Amino acid sequence: MLRTLLSEDLPKSRVLAFLLAAIVLALFLTPFLVPGAKAMGVAAKILVFVVLVASYDLLLGYTGIVSFAHTMFFGIGAYGVAIAFTRLGPSWGALAAGLAGAVLLSALLAFVIGLFSLRVRAIFYAMITLAVASAFQTLASQLSDLTGGEDGLNFKVPEVLSPAFELHPDPVLGASLDGKLLTYYLVFAAAMLLFLAMLRIINSPFGRVLVAIRENDFRAEALGYRVVVYRTWSNVLAAVFATLAGSLLALWLRYNGPDTSLSFEIMLDILLMVVIGGMGTLYGALVGAALFVVAQSYLQDLLRLAHGALEGVPVVSALASPDRWLFWLGLLFVLSVYYFPAGIVGRLGNKR
Repeated sequence: MLRTLLSEDLPKSRVLAFLLAAIVLALFLTPFLVPGAKAMGVAAKILVFVVLVASYDLLLGYTGIVSFAHTMFFGIGAYGVAIAFTRLGPSWGALAAGLAGAVLLSALLAFVIGLFSLRVRAIFYAMITLAVASAFQTLASQLSDLTGGEDGLNFKVPEVLSPAFELHPDPVLGASLDGKLLTYYLVFAAAMLLFLAMLRIINSPFGRVLVAIRENDFRAEALGYRVVVYRTWSNVLAAVFATLAGSLLALWLRYNGPDTSLSFEIMLDILLMVVIGGMGTLYGALVGAALFVVAQSYLQDLLRLAHGALEGVPVVSALASPDRWLFWLGLLFVLSVYYFPAGIVGRLGNKR
């Protein structure tokens, strides 16, 4: 059953299988293992980025397409849900309408961009996507009547997903059985289903053609495959999954703004997670997102403890200052690339 669920794409080493199982189990049990709003927020962010990074790896790792417009589709999903809840009220119908509208818009934009841009060389395509994403971010900031401008949109969700909703008055293992917990497990279930769907896609005949195009597009064309058609559909699929990831983020935060889902910093984070986890393997998205988000969220706290313990030691205490967390994050990234040039998953034997 597990082989079928994972589309016959089982991890190729016991260490990797244990690591992946530990990450999924930790995410599933986070509300009870580490009670508190911050831990659950970090876990929810990991789940959202697992879908987002995996969808980008569908482009970069499997098709060889470098795009800088991925956060645009991520933002469309988040804005679709936010606008729908704001205009239609906190109902499941509004959620469905927001999702449907965002997916259709993203699919259409991805189809047009792919159809007209994927015929050019890779660097020019990357520049085109960067220009489109920048224009969309500016548009989202200026259409304040629709998007809330720079302030973004706060909105209410269906009552059962609201923190005020209580399943049981007493906490269980330190976790409150409320709407926030239900929202977390909704995000968890959706992220796992979307990840398994992408795993099925890349292990299908369609996915094998994408890998062939990545390896040698001229040979794939010579074998009779319409390279532009496959690249365009890959672009559309990646955009749809990124849109769904954005909708999960908005549903969890009950807020969306330009910096939340359209920032270019998110695009850089996606690239870092893909490289850390390993390109060309969706399992790398799970590992890369988990490690990067945890480091990004807790590195300052660890440095604060180290700074307090080393206070008075001349140079070392200064280096352990919480203000230098970006330096240590960058150093960790450099070390991971040096020791895991094919990514963590690639090093552990799950190479594609």
